Amino acid sequence: MGKYDDIINLPHPVSKTHAPMPRAQRAAQFSPFAALTGYDDAVRETARLTEARVELDRDALDALDRTLHALEERIAADKVRPEAQIRYFVPDERKAGGRYVILRGAVKKIDEYSGVLLLTDGKKIPLGDILSIEPI
Repeated sequence: MGKYDDIINLPHPVSKTHAPMPRAQRAAQFSPFAALTGYDDAVRETARLTEARVELDRDALDALDRTLHALEERIAADKVRPEAQIRYFVPDERKAGGRYVILRGAVKKIDEYSGVLLLTDGKKIPLGDILSIEPI
């Protein structure tokens, strides 16, 4: 006679006082857990790459200034909203550096007092963050 022959054919026991546990809760007992909460997020954030801000030299700053003034004169004289492709720096909110973004849109106003370039869609780009502007 085997060790469990006396109970092998008995029906599965069911509690008369407790309802059976739902399968989702039962499965959760055996799922893995993160011993260090937030560790995976911290590793992912550290591995995320950012670009350094490019400092323009004097010639590039002068060329950018000429382009901005040409756009400003065109807006004032012709009352048009010239299209331009703008490459500018967006600082990262969590770590040093950021990324360069290329945006295409119609220039509404260049506000030197506030230091922003305003597009017709309401987007404001700080003049100090602009790397290049190409009128279209």
